[in-house]
Formats: sequence, C-alpha cells, structure tokens
Amino acid sequence: MASLAEVIEATGSDAFCPALTRWLRQVVPYTFTVVFGYQGEGRPIDLYDDFPQHRRAVFVTDYLAGPYLLDPFCQGAIRPVAPGLYRLKDLAPDRFYQAEYFRTYYMRTEIAEEIGFFAEMPGDCHVVFSLMREEKSFPAPAFRRLEALAPVVTALMRRHWAGLAQDFASRSEAGPVLSRPELDRLTPREHEIVGWILKGYSAEATGQELGISQGTVRIHRRNIYHKLGISSQRELFAHFFSLSEVR
Repeated sequence: MASLAEVIEATGSDAFCPALTRWLRQVVPYTFTVVFGYQGEGRPIDLYDDFPQHRRAVFVTDYLAGPYLLDPFCQGAIRPVAPGLYRLKDLAPDRFYQAEYFRTYYMRTEIAEEIGFFAEMPGDCHVVFSLMREEKSFPAPAFRRLEALAPVVTALMRRHWAGLAQDFASRSEAGPVLSRPELDRLTPREHEIVGWILKGYSAEATGQELGISQGTVRIHRRNIYHKLGISSQRELFAHFFSLSEVR
C-alpha cells in the first residue's frame, strides 16, 4: 500500500516519481504518468514517464521534436499559471480541438483526458506532473480529490526538482522555435500570427490577444498561406514539425 510517508522519504532520489505515482494512483486510478520540466520555449526535459516503450515515440520523442510549443500545458508553464492542478481543456485555446496540433499530434496519443500538477522552480523553471487516462475522463469527484492534494504534491515537486535550472544550464542542445529558413519571407507580425493559429486560437481570439481586428488576422493568414504556397493549416503545421504522420 503506497503512502505519503514513502513519497516524502523518497524525495531527492530516483524512487520519488514511482512512489508519488503509486500514491496518486491509490487516490484515483489512471493509466500513464509523464513529467516534463520547462524553461521558457526551450526543449523540455523528460523528467519521468511510465509509458510502455512502444508508446514513447508519440508521447515523448515526437512531443520533444517541436509540438510541445503548441501544448496548452507547455504554454501554461511559459505564462505561467499559478501552482495547482489543471485539466488540459481548462488551459486550451478556443479552437484547440479543431487545431492541427490536436488532429495531427494529440489524437495519436489515444488518451481520453490529461490533467497536470504545475509547480514553479528556481531559475524560471516549471514542472508539470501529468496524469493520463485512456478510456474515460477523470470524473468531477476524482478530480476534486486530486485537487485537494495539490498543495502537498506541488510542495514535494518543488523540493525534489529544486535544481532543475542547473539541469537546463548543463544541456548543449537548443530547443526548436517556430521558424524555418523558408519562412524568412514572413513579416514579424505574420510569424506571430502563425504561432497563434497553430496553438488553436480562432481569428477572434488571436485578434483579442494582439489588439487587432479578426478581419486583419484573416488577411494576415491569407497572406501567410500565399507566401508559403499552401492552402491549409495541416500544410502550415507540416512546415514546422516533421512527425511521421505528416511527412
């Protein structure tokens, strides 16, 4: 039987994530765990996961290839949101479920719902401890049980990953950005709008974020498609991310 005492005892060791996972599953059953560390828009660090090997390609390898930039959890870490537990749908843009990120990448995970504990670390770093269910979403009572534990879970996360900034500083790799040489023909504003489109923001929501009209957003989008010689968001997504499904 997993216990909070075991989790506390394991803090700072390799046994921490398995112990925390066992304890949380005892509170509310779920399928998979993945923990990512974030620092700005740089490539995240896969701190822990319990995916079977055949599922890691989608959940970790493809995610780290660039689509993480469009992930509502990553964007929540960049903003950042206040520490606590969040459903993905509560952080997602208004057109997230129609966006190419969701259709081309996220649907391939074949999960029913993802929720995540957010915690802030020194050095402008953030950790998201995600819980995933394959067959059905987390019902409201289950979510409330986990939400009640959020202060304890985030405190343990802050203690365990207090040195995350040093891990980022020691890496030589740079994270990808929404940029490619052939996209130099786009203006800075068009680059900005590309990001909002790919994240799943409607023309109206993008206009509100940028302080321009939705009609202006649509004109920019039309110009972007014309300059790149494309006609769909799927082709736009493929310009930035080389996942197996869109090659």
